Amino acid sequence: MTIAATQEMFSRPSLRIITAASIGNAFEWFDLLIYGYFAVTISRLFFPTTDQTMSLLLALGTFGASYLVRPLGAIVLGAYADRAGRKASLMVSIVLMMVGTLLMAIMPTYESIGVVAPIAVLLARLMQGFSVGGEFGSATSFLVEHGPDRRGFLASFQWAGQGLAAMLASLFGVGLTTLLSPDDLNAWGWRLPYFFGLLIGPIGFYIRQHVDETPEFLAAETSPAPLREVLAHQSGRLLLSIGIIIVSTSLNYLILYMPTYAIRELSLPASSGFTATLLGATILTFGSPLMGHWSDTVGCTRIMLAAAALIAISGYPAFVVLTTVPSLLTLIAIVCWLSLLKTAYSGVLPSLMAQIFPTRTRSTGMALSYNIAVPIFGGFAPFISTSLIELTGNNLAPSFYLTLTALASLTVLLLLRRVDDLKGV
Repeated sequence: MTIAATQEMFSRPSLRIITAASIGNAFEWFDLLIYGYFAVTISRLFFPTTDQTMSLLLALGTFGASYLVRPLGAIVLGAYADRAGRKASLMVSIVLMMVGTLLMAIMPTYESIGVVAPIAVLLARLMQGFSVGGEFGSATSFLVEHGPDRRGFLASFQWAGQGLAAMLASLFGVGLTTLLSPDDLNAWGWRLPYFFGLLIGPIGFYIRQHVDETPEFLAAETSPAPLREVLAHQSGRLLLSIGIIIVSTSLNYLILYMPTYAIRELSLPASSGFTATLLGATILTFGSPLMGHWSDTVGCTRIMLAAAALIAISGYPAFVVLTTVPSLLTLIAIVCWLSLLKTAYSGVLPSLMAQIFPTRTRSTGMALSYNIAVPIFGGFAPFISTSLIELTGNNLAPSFYLTLTALASLTVLLLLRRVDDLKGV
């Protein structure tokens, strides 16, 4: 890539657009990841029982339950974005996420207020789930419609933003579990990331307030009922979009589950899992734009087919190695390998999804498909992984789930290439 090409990609307007879309996405994912990374601590403080596994399952179940309202957020905020504009929807979603984050930051524990504590955590998670439900479709539409000739590169920052959020969350995980005693971590340390998140929200709100609506949306004829149009006339495209998301979201949340897996199944220190996810997040942050830029040249499906095939082939061997040689170096190697495959697949995914739907229903179609797939195949992935291990007594069980989801998305990608107006993507 020449210096001139690099300067063009990162011109001032592009940076402003990328920042406006990505900072909110990063903020929202940072909050979600913190909950997942500190699931063990949260389970003790808000869901205490005599059985530690049951406490963890309750905490992870609450994590997964927030994903059940994401389709509702997709319907409401996605349709709002297709009627009122991408910018308007993005402003609403970031405000809702700030409120949910504040609730988590100041929430008293079960010891202080009893059963009200887990109920309040659930309510905060539901509010955040609704917010995130509308974020993906609106932010991705905002990015690709500001640069249709570079849609792969611009849309890839959806996952670069998530990678940055994971880097920050993992840094907090490593720092807090290393520097604080278990008592201090349980007493107040786990709240620090949430207060940090509250600093990001207003910055994202300000930046989004000062960007323009997308030219493509302003030039398009808006749909009076985008949800009805998607369901009635684009249901096949909706199913294809859901299918290609499956392995991306299952792998994403399996990586998120790694700190918990390292503690419970590998008997490694908590800092080990966070160190591994930090390095994996670094790969996602810096690798996604490269993959997106590459897809603008060679197309999306070629890259994604290769990545999905490698995920299906390597999932089981990766967990065999991890459980046979349970060390920090092995954990880092496996997480980095999975993150590299995740980067190759997911860095290209938003661009492909944007091409599946027309402008007038793009935000609704993307938001709905994303938030149907993520709750089913991603949000409950940590819960499913823990349950499978308990039911089978086999700590390789998460790899079975990963392999099945990779094969599912691989099949859908092959079907998508047969659609007439999508053959060249």
